Amino acid sequence: MYNTPVLQPIVSALCQFCLAIRGWKLQGNPPTALKYVLIAAPHTSNWDFPLALAIAFVYRFEMRWMGKDSLFSGWRGPVMRWLGGIPINRASRNNVVAETIAAFLASERLIVAIPPEGTRSKVDKWKTGFYYIALGANVPIALAFLDYQRKVGGFLSTFFPTGNVEKDIADIRACYAGISGKFAEQSVID
Repeated sequence: MYNTPVLQPIVSALCQFCLAIRGWKLQGNPPTALKYVLIAAPHTSNWDFPLALAIAFVYRFEMRWMGKDSLFSGWRGPVMRWLGGIPINRASRNNVVAETIAAFLASERLIVAIPPEGTRSKVDKWKTGFYYIALGANVPIALAFLDYQRKVGGFLSTFFPTGNVEKDIADIRACYAGISGKFAEQSVID
């Protein structure tokens, strides 16, 4: 994986340089917890992935992420897995939430990034899988963001789910007020 002791400082410096020349700044810090669900919102563009990955490299943490299984076909498969990818078959009815909770319970360290929209396309509401994973695994939710209008990315805060899903999702979404995705019209954030 990319986060080896030899590669980490090189990749981190390269990503920091690339973000800087593109005008991006970082804000906040990732949680110090060894395990957490990381949500990144709004998710409106293919550019969200390389930016989020670059930010993870700069902060030097090993982030796992879920992507549609077609991203892992052919030569891309080994590269995507090396970058922390976990293929998800969105057409099947497998229980991704239960499998991810089990992975958290079996791991000493695990950070899994999940976009709450579940897609780059316009949706009416957030999916709740990320919430139920955090609740079931008893881990916090790191609120990460990419604000294309200000060219700032990073972390807002850490949220601990209470079990009141409607209130908690509303509280989490409120933290993202004023943050603009690349295609703001596709964002669910108010």
